[in-house]
Amino acid sequence: MTSAALRSKPDLRELAESIKRWGRELGFQQVGIADVELSKAESHLLDWLRRQRHGEMHYMARHGARRSRPAELMPGTVRVISARMDYWPIASDPATTLDDPTEAYVSRYALGRDYHKVLRARLRRLADRIARDIGTFGYRVFTDSAPVLEKALAEKAGLGWIGKHTNVIARDAGSWFFLGEIYTDLPLPIDSPAANHCGTCAACIDICPTRAIVGPYQLDARRCISYLTIELRGSIPEELRPLLGNRIYGCDDCQLVCPWNRYAHLTAEPDFAPRHQLDASTLVLLFAWSEQEFLQRTEGSAIRRINYQQWLRNIAVALGNAPTSGAVIQALESRRDYPSELVREHVSWALARHRRVA
Repeated sequence: MTSAALRSKPDLRELAESIKRWGRELGFQQVGIADVELSKAESHLLDWLRRQRHGEMHYMARHGARRSRPAELMPGTVRVISARMDYWPIASDPATTLDDPTEAYVSRYALGRDYHKVLRARLRRLADRIARDIGTFGYRVFTDSAPVLEKALAEKAGLGWIGKHTNVIARDAGSWFFLGEIYTDLPLPIDSPAANHCGTCAACIDICPTRAIVGPYQLDARRCISYLTIELRGSIPEELRPLLGNRIYGCDDCQLVCPWNRYAHLTAEPDFAPRHQLDASTLVLLFAWSEQEFLQRTEGSAIRRINYQQWLRNIAVALGNAPTSGAVIQALESRRDYPSELVREHVSWALARHRRVA
């Protein structure tokens, strides 16, 4: 929505406080307001791109600095309303799943309904609530759906600081939350940026299975398990496959080990509850899903970010890392002649791993 046509000039400080209150009423745990000066974050982004650490996420390079210049994405933008919604679900213990190589680990954020849909709808309702109070104003809603530096904006809005693993951490809530934004032409008063409290801790760097966190605040996506299992469309590099363990969609290790997540809160959102027992399913069971079952059981889920061939690719790697058993071999053999070359390659690799063990 564009072009401000306010009923009357609002008290902006009072409006900002009302926006935060309305946001909490709509299920956001925190709302903050940032300006659009992102030159420091832009330098970090351009250096990351120059080092090719975005891998095959070509859209990152295509958008370039537009991501760090909100007014170029939506002309007239002078403020960003940044909102946080917790997603830590009531689910099986992640450590138990990760310690059992026969089970499939799915990143906690993807166990329930697609967060894009949940947050986008709430942000629109928040914008509608603002409009009811002041009249038409210029805005646009985003939830990880456009070239937006959401983490840098959240930090500027006081929602938390960007940790050494490059996720945003809130002092009283850890990092298990989603972010969404409203770009607006309302010159609202801004909040103070969050201070960094990582200190000397390097737990996230030390725990990363693939050493994707190449230094504090430096992530090489090409080695990140989330990138390898979700964003990468082709073959997973062979030298990294054993390091994936049983992680078939994303990775939470850096967050699971973060000491600030002792303060994380269970989500109150029913939409983020696990579906189809994806928090406690075996690799063999999920590998047996037909494409129709995959599409049916991941409908409305963030897992739809990948296709069925990637799903089988990821599980084939995890089965290659699992202990050798008749059930594992039988599962892999059932896909040996699968039509997709991508799947066949990873199945062949997994079977070769078990033959070496045998």
